[in-house]
Amino acid sequence: MITVRECNNAQDWDECVVDGEGHPLQLWGWGEVKQRHGWSVDRLLFEEGDELLGGLQVLTKKLPLPFRAFSYVPRGQIFHVKNEEILNSAANYIKSKYKGIALSIEPDALAFDKPEGWVRATNKILPAETVLLDISHSEEELQSVMAKKTRQYIRKSAKEVEIRQVTSVEELEKCLDLYKETSKRAGFALHDEVYYKDVFTLLADHSPVFAAYKDGQPVAFLWLAISGATAYELYGGMNGIGQQLRANYALKWHAITKVKQWGLTKYDFGGIVAGGVATFKQGWVSDTTFFAGTYDKPLSPLYILWSHALPFAKKTAQKLRSVMKR
Repeated sequence: MITVRECNNAQDWDECVVDGEGHPLQLWGWGEVKQRHGWSVDRLLFEEGDELLGGLQVLTKKLPLPFRAFSYVPRGQIFHVKNEEILNSAANYIKSKYKGIALSIEPDALAFDKPEGWVRATNKILPAETVLLDISHSEEELQSVMAKKTRQYIRKSAKEVEIRQVTSVEELEKCLDLYKETSKRAGFALHDEVYYKDVFTLLADHSPVFAAYKDGQPVAFLWLAISGATAYELYGGMNGIGQQLRANYALKWHAITKVKQWGLTKYDFGGIVAGGVATFKQGWVSDTTFFAGTYDKPLSPLYILWSHALPFAKKTAQKLRSVMKR
């Protein structure tokens, strides 16, 4: 029989994530960030006898009545044994605790054996399509699948900028100024600055930030979350000078080679959406990767209203997913 218990020890939890090659969004620090900004966090361990089968970090947001709550597992683990039993145990636990509308999971996998009673979600939070590099390959092999222009821009921009890791809050603030400029140019919303500072401090070594400098000032930055095997791009941006220098090419290549040196084997570009950024990302590979997508376990008879019909429910769901994306 599978039992469920909450983990309340950060070191034990992160060891479970790292040893199981879990995703960075399952790390303790990511849950702490979300908890400081309006979410509840449950870190669930699943055991059978003395055997630990794995864990899931579940984020829950309270909603107005009648929906009560929405629970979400970002890039959750897919268990090699008894996956259906474990996911249903998680759903039962969350339903009992929050009495919410649904448990949603976006598996860290390319395929998902959907358990009975689960449905493909009509709304997604993280993009299913991404660029996913296998960085266990040599640098020469990685560059061999790039577009010719990508290789050229990496070499050219590397001569124009100095790249180093951001180590202080003061340096981070300058990167956040770049992010604000990028958001205005691209038309996407940001969290308050304190949110990003919490990511920086609470994820700590699991969240390196790299910046490209010209004449001593940052012109582009790239922010990652990393676990035992995976590097995942959280945020990035640049100013006009960075655009002119194509600093993002040298910067991304630096980040890839650095985490490769650290022993990671996967580098995820954080999703692809239509536009110029998508064209930039696609230049690094011959083919993009599609994750399994988003799946819901309905926990209430009102789920059909939440996912399909009621305008208020759809507006709330869209706002919720917008908050989760960044």
